[in-house]
Amino acid sequence: METINPNLILLLNGQDIEESQDYCDFSLEEQNEIAVAKGQTPSAPPDFIPKLKQSVCYVVMAVIFNDNNDILMMQEAKSTCSGQWYLPAGRVEPKENLTDAFKREVLEETGLLAEPSTLLMVESAAGSWYRFVLAGNVVGGSLKTPSQADSESLQAKWISKLSELTLRAVDIIPIVDHALSVKTQLGNSPSHPPLLPTARSYSKLYLRLIICARSKTNNQVHVLVSEKTAAHLPICEIHPGRSLHATLKKFMTEMFGADLPSHRPHGVLALGHCYQPEKESNSDGLGLTLLVSVRMPLEEVGLIDKYSWVKVSETVAANLLSRMGKFRTVPLNVVRTSESNA
Repeated sequence: METINPNLILLLNGQDIEESQDYCDFSLEEQNEIAVAKGQTPSAPPDFIPKLKQSVCYVVMAVIFNDNNDILMMQEAKSTCSGQWYLPAGRVEPKENLTDAFKREVLEETGLLAEPSTLLMVESAAGSWYRFVLAGNVVGGSLKTPSQADSESLQAKWISKLSELTLRAVDIIPIVDHALSVKTQLGNSPSHPPLLPTARSYSKLYLRLIICARSKTNNQVHVLVSEKTAAHLPICEIHPGRSLHATLKKFMTEMFGADLPSHRPHGVLALGHCYQPEKESNSDGLGLTLLVSVRMPLEEVGLIDKYSWVKVSETVAANLLSRMGKFRTVPLNVVRTSESNA
């Protein structure tokens, strides 16, 4: 139990934690066993390996404002959407980390050199398509002009109003609105700390949960801990064929039983991505840490045997409670596959 508070502090600061993947509490194999017991056919192999361009797709998207709150946009060159406008975005390549993919896409499509500053949003379609929306700042380069048009884009511009453009897809409108709200909020009250992907090696797709509840007797904050192996925060394998909402619900059912307590998923606190240049890896896994609050006293919540509540330190408790407000976590949105534009 002595690692729980230190690990919570790391995650609250946007840093992923290094834990054995043997700690997984709800693997695909176990999820398939439950499906078979219900007379259902398993929809994912128990040994599923996430591989870019094969079994998973990661997309990076850049949201970059200038000092006038104009947003950086690029004009598409693809035949299917030529002339339309979109945020700089594209698929992550094998053996590429998310921040390098962000830099490459911005440079290729706008001519500008940019550094990512924080994750703004995570979107998922099914459990194997992810779009990581990152804010950033321009550090060099020059804006691509029509004379520099190539297969990546026709040109790039700073735009004050998206309504001035013919957009490739309107899915970017709420993304831009959220990004502008976060940027504006920074001048008034704290938003979430800067969060960039931590270089952590994951062989699978994992969802880690920080589930908080208060005690009725003393109002102190507790978190749910798995004791399946060594004490750790609950973590499960993400089903690649189902939505993250479905994975979350099934995992919560494993912990609390069929009668789930009223709860609220707040958002992402940390993101670990697998590829590390110094290591050879045969997979492109990731780890998402999600903050969830239970709305009823912990004494009234039923638990499965291998889980228990652990009181956290006063410092960690105050931090957890503060992260439950608006803009204090990174939104995790589940979208339909048809909306999943690269």
